[in-house]
Amino acid sequence: MTGVVVAATAGLTACGDKTTSSGSTPPANNKVGILLPDTATSPRWVSADPTELRKQCDAAKLTCYIDNANGSATTQQSQAQALINTGVGVLLVVNLDSGSGKAIEALAKQHNVVTIDYDRLTAGGTASYYVSYDNVKVGEDQGTALTQAPEVKGKTAVGYVEIDGAPTDNNAAQFAQGYNSVLSKQPGWTKLADQTGNWDAATAQTVFTTMLGQHPNLNAVMVANDTMAQSVINVLKAQGLVGKVAVSGQDATAGGLDNVMAGSQAFTIYKPVAGEADVAIKLAGQILAGQKPTAPTTVKDPSTGRAVPAYLADPTVITKANVALPVTDGYVTAAAVCPTPALVALCSANGIKTP
Repeated sequence: MTGVVVAATAGLTACGDKTTSSGSTPPANNKVGILLPDTATSPRWVSADPTELRKQCDAAKLTCYIDNANGSATTQQSQAQALINTGVGVLLVVNLDSGSGKAIEALAKQHNVVTIDYDRLTAGGTASYYVSYDNVKVGEDQGTALTQAPEVKGKTAVGYVEIDGAPTDNNAAQFAQGYNSVLSKQPGWTKLADQTGNWDAATAQTVFTTMLGQHPNLNAVMVANDTMAQSVINVLKAQGLVGKVAVSGQDATAGGLDNVMAGSQAFTIYKPVAGEADVAIKLAGQILAGQKPTAPTTVKDPSTGRAVPAYLADPTVITKANVALPVTDGYVTAAAVCPTPALVALCSANGIKTP
């Protein structure tokens, strides 16, 4: 790889050679830049997405540069500038917040670089396309699955709390829209507290500790993802309440799947990264080849009202009944889910084969 020498782009990798996905004469530009947000909020940004994106770049014979901003908007902006300097024609952006994402997309537009919002919509941005999951449906599925958790199923009165994702992430707002639309209509269900966990394990633990202290008889926790759910479960364990309080999740992480098998987490939401990565790289290849693909739907930018062309995949609820699916699909490895003898036994009992 040449052309990217800015220190802030540590971790940048290139893959692919110089032909198009159709095998025809390569376009004038076959370079794709990919900006991932961090390594802490979800393991997907460390393993699942980079792996699948590289795989698709290789298959499409595109030269792809993958950066992770490690949670710094300033770093991500520097990475974007470096990628533009190296001549990418398409830039996939997973923003850290809409303000910095908007600035990156404006910079790209100035240099005739086409931007695609990947996984997260940039409110007020100028991305030509949005590739993600139907995040309102993700939330709806979370809400429905929580009402069916064994700890609360059949109860006539349920007190619950919510720990939401980061307010800077449009996805978090859509998840909340989805699960609130379900839980607010559930007979006998009462929301006792609602606060952001900011996609951060430590924050979620502090928030939930306070909530549990104020509402010791709560029955359920609508927590937005597996990382924060682990913190909730840790607090419940300390109080001897695991298995007595229904806990939600999302992302189908190795830890989340372990918790589902153990019964400490009612479910997680599986969003196969291929549903985003495969679509995004195919779309990038089409754009670089001079095409203007027509997206199957649009989503409304909450800031400007713009109809953003969108590709939205459907999520899958994971309970004990289908907990092996993310492993058999190759989304997460058996080694990651079953790293100890005790977990190997648990995995075996739940249909996950280990080497």
